[in-house]
Amino acid sequence: MISDLVIIGGGASGFMAAITAISNGLRSVVILEGTSKVLEKVRISGGGRCNLTNSCWDISNLVRNYPRGAKQLIGLFNRFSTVEAFDWFESKGLSLKIEKDGRVFPSSDSSQDVIKCLTAVARNSGVKVFTNSHVQKISITEEGFKLLVKGKKYFEAKNILISTGGHPSGRRLATSLGHSIIQPVPSLFSFSTHDSSLKSCSGITLDVQTILTVNKKKYKDKGPLLLTHKGFSGPVVLRLSAFSARNLYENKYNGELRINWLCMNEAEVRSKLDLYKFENGKQIILNHKPFNQIPKRLWRALMLSINIDNQLKWADLTKYQKESIVRCLLMKSYLINSRGPFGEEFVTAGGVSLNEINFKTMESKICEGLFFAGEVLDIDGITGGFNFQHCWTSAWVAANAMSIK
Repeated sequence: MISDLVIIGGGASGFMAAITAISNGLRSVVILEGTSKVLEKVRISGGGRCNLTNSCWDISNLVRNYPRGAKQLIGLFNRFSTVEAFDWFESKGLSLKIEKDGRVFPSSDSSQDVIKCLTAVARNSGVKVFTNSHVQKISITEEGFKLLVKGKKYFEAKNILISTGGHPSGRRLATSLGHSIIQPVPSLFSFSTHDSSLKSCSGITLDVQTILTVNKKKYKDKGPLLLTHKGFSGPVVLRLSAFSARNLYENKYNGELRINWLCMNEAEVRSKLDLYKFENGKQIILNHKPFNQIPKRLWRALMLSINIDNQLKWADLTKYQKESIVRCLLMKSYLINSRGPFGEEFVTAGGVSLNEINFKTMESKICEGLFFAGEVLDIDGITGGFNFQHCWTSAWVAANAMSIK
């Protein structure tokens, strides 16, 4: 029997596409998952809570969260965006909540409820799911496609959707059907440095302004920075790593991170230092600080890094030393020499070339009846639910396009 649609990959995109396609009238829809479990990335994402989208409703702001694919996503999000995704899940019985930072989670804080929702709707709709079904080869036939699955099993389909996420199997199948691949490189990772001056500050998080320079190209951002025993992490670093992912990869993860710890300008800092010196002349600099937003551990570490003596009093601070403090607080530089661990989403930059996809339908421009959705494409977002949103959207668009063919 030939299926209307065979989906390769039982993840977020695969289930959204299957449910949407069958609800739009496709009679036989099959999901082939190569591993023993479906929706595994959904299960582990968000620390087991599943950050399934974001409350960024404005599309022009939404696309700014995608280092690659932003232009193509404008049209897609005008058809199915964060609002539609939120409503879609709630209409299927999954209660959602919006946190202060805009991230959307199931009200239960359990990714298992997202999995239960998707698998139940798929099952009740008549979607057939086969696990341990690794697709080894795809052949083009007169009626569509013939898929060879591990164990010498065969499936036939009028249309196929590749939604294998970052797994290399999907890129291999796409290549076999004529597509070119943008080499995947890591995205969303922390920065490591040999500079040991902040090791005593591990665990501290605070809002900062940052400039990452990689081979003379600058990436700027502002947000929470987490100090680790090896370097820097937190939302602002993950965003910087995503936007500079390919450039960092090409430069073997060497760069310079410049930090404005106060998010203030030079005039404001000098004025506050002068006033504090006048009012607290007898106090030791390492033990007394003018800026409440900087924790004591960090203040001491920064002052020691510019050789402020541990007995120096504010009254004895020289003009040269004051300028050193200003530079340290507003433009302290750290050499990045490697990347740290991946972010929890395990996102890569790279995949099937966007030039070979019709973004009105998500269909291949090279092979009729072949569709793509999700991270197998050269599209990726920062943390905050944006990668899942691209999965829901691209899958929904692809499934709707198949339904009217």
